[in-house]
Amino acid sequence: MQRKKIVTIGGGNGSFMLLSGLKKYAVDLTAIVSMTDNGGASGVLRDELGVLPPGDVRQCLVALSDSSAMLRELMNYRFEEGGLKGHSFGNLFLSALEKINGSFAKGVAEAVNILNVKGEVVPVLDRDTNILFELNNGKKLEGVVEVDHSFDLATIGLKKASLFPRTKASKKAIEKLLEADLIVIGPGHHYCSIIPNLLAEGIPQAIRDSKAVVVYNCNLVNKKGHNDGFSLDDYVTDINKYLGGSRINFATFNSQKPAAYLIKKYADQKELLVSFDKNQKTDRNYKIVKADLISGKKPSYSKVDVFASRRAFIRHDSDKLAKVLMMILEMGDFESIIKEII
Repeated sequence: MQRKKIVTIGGGNGSFMLLSGLKKYAVDLTAIVSMTDNGGASGVLRDELGVLPPGDVRQCLVALSDSSAMLRELMNYRFEEGGLKGHSFGNLFLSALEKINGSFAKGVAEAVNILNVKGEVVPVLDRDTNILFELNNGKKLEGVVEVDHSFDLATIGLKKASLFPRTKASKKAIEKLLEADLIVIGPGHHYCSIIPNLLAEGIPQAIRDSKAVVVYNCNLVNKKGHNDGFSLDDYVTDINKYLGGSRINFATFNSQKPAAYLIKKYADQKELLVSFDKNQKTDRNYKIVKADLISGKKPSYSKVDVFASRRAFIRHDSDKLAKVLMMILEMGDFESIIKEII
């Protein structure tokens, strides 16, 4: 029996968590990864070496690697002193492979072989580009760092999002989407990890044309200044806007409350849990799967990770989420069997 094909779309810690769970199943797995990060160590390498940002791709490679625990730890190791302070070995490794092979895509393909990756990691773009957000008052935010640090998105409103320069998605990313049985969007930073993928020319069209079931994994917490007051329906509506139509078939939503101290920690920062009211929207054309999706593990970060203080502490559990997604993937087969029994 031919293995089902799952394609994930995202970046950062959200993709790492998602892929860590899905790789345990007998499926053909492809991770399409955002390529617009211009902050932190990735931004430094991008500026100094003229390479594409390796950070998000590195996390996906590590998540899917079947190599030794030591090799996976090495890929995520961050130097703590000297001129390389703050840089991860994996980012340097990918940048070197890009230089040796003449393109980032070819470098990633080599890394897939070296790291014994279960599946494929596909950069959504083959060339250097940035995100450009124009707000309703005419103000422009250029690059992921400016967008991430802005608190104006929620108060002023986003008029238009684009890439500059405008860039076509990689042919491989398009091919994988058209072949998919299940396309999984998120979780991840809405405006800095998810939307940049959907701005690449050809991606929305490929998702619309694909016969795959499309699932959106809703974030657990809203980001201050970006998604204040967003509900699950708001996120799905916004994703569908960038897809150019009502393409989301399922959305996953966490039903379990996090620990009280974590809720307070986020509330103090004005970041609140995403809400869902089943009676709020009567024309909902997608199904919602509610389940306990929260991880009970406390995340740990390197002391030289400059963004550690801003990383998420209320997180999805990779195994719980993977089980829900596999259930959705197999649901069609079960429905046909039940019809035959009836």
